[in-house]
Amino acid sequence: MRAARLIRMALLIQSNPGLTAAALARELEISERTVIRDAQALQEAGVPVRSERGRVGGYFLAAGYRTRLTTLHASEAETLFLSGLPSALRDLGLSDAAETARLKLTATLLPSVRQAAESSVRRFHLDAPAWFREPATPQLLPELARAVWADRAVQLSYARPGRDGAPPAAVARVVEPYGLVLKAGTWYVVARVPGEDRDDGWRTYRVDRITALGPAPDVQEPFVRDPSFDLAAHWEAHSAAFARTLLRTTVTVRLTGRGLDRLPAVVDGAAVADALASASAPDSAGLVTVDLPAESEDVAFDQLARLGADAEVLAPARLRARFRVHAAALAALYQAAPGTASPEEDEDQR
Repeated sequence: MRAARLIRMALLIQSNPGLTAAALARELEISERTVIRDAQALQEAGVPVRSERGRVGGYFLAAGYRTRLTTLHASEAETLFLSGLPSALRDLGLSDAAETARLKLTATLLPSVRQAAESSVRRFHLDAPAWFREPATPQLLPELARAVWADRAVQLSYARPGRDGAPPAAVARVVEPYGLVLKAGTWYVVARVPGEDRDDGWRTYRVDRITALGPAPDVQEPFVRDPSFDLAAHWEAHSAAFARTLLRTTVTVRLTGRGLDRLPAVVDGAAVADALASASAPDSAGLVTVDLPAESEDVAFDQLARLGADAEVLAPARLRARFRVHAAALAALYQAAPGTASPEEDEDQR
């Protein structure tokens, strides 16, 4: 374990001269005291590590020295060949470039390591989209990806979901796109709105709801990227809060015990957590009432319809009426002989 850490430390110093003990401690997840001991161990092993004090100090390797630790081992090559998502690269328009890079990397590997890398590809496949959902690439994704690569501000039009069944509201903004995230088959862009102070101006948009995209007016130069921004850390810190911003409607539902057990199978995690937190004590019939957050009434209808008679919508009244019509149509359909049109279907045909 320590040997692997020493190798990582030497490579970090080689690729980032001037790293401080604090920075190395963060990267290696050790204490600064351990960094000092490891630097001494590298020196004893013949790696010319030196430390310099002062404002521009840190750890360096002797001028002209290069480690001989860059040869890939079989397990490292296996891991490297697993690090990409073929579907994501295809969506971004990068599949050809990725394949070319893979071939170049393969050609540089020793035969034994090359065989190990190719073996991992045959054994593992990363499939990002969720089950029962046909993956679709947003039309504007490749253009948005090019803006992300180029640090180019864009003006986008976005269809924001309406509240309580209202139609989507169109929003136009100039943003600085910092990164793209693929979550369960859905693409999101994390962007900063210049000059906006709320939450430091950070916003997250579903790419499939971007209806128009173009260069930001009167902006010619690339935007200056915040060097401290970490996309993975930002997403981890803000994704739960973002998921809740999508829940713009609340539905009051009475559930059987079976319906309560099945709720996580039909509703997203953030909504389930809020619903369970609001759950009443079971009544004399064992029924529980919850306030379920939902993205819209249409989404709530699709989700709760899967629970059948284990869920009764109490409010809003418009959604309850919609379930009443749906239940009547089902009752009429199953009262008729198989293959016979229900009264509603006869009315539609007339």
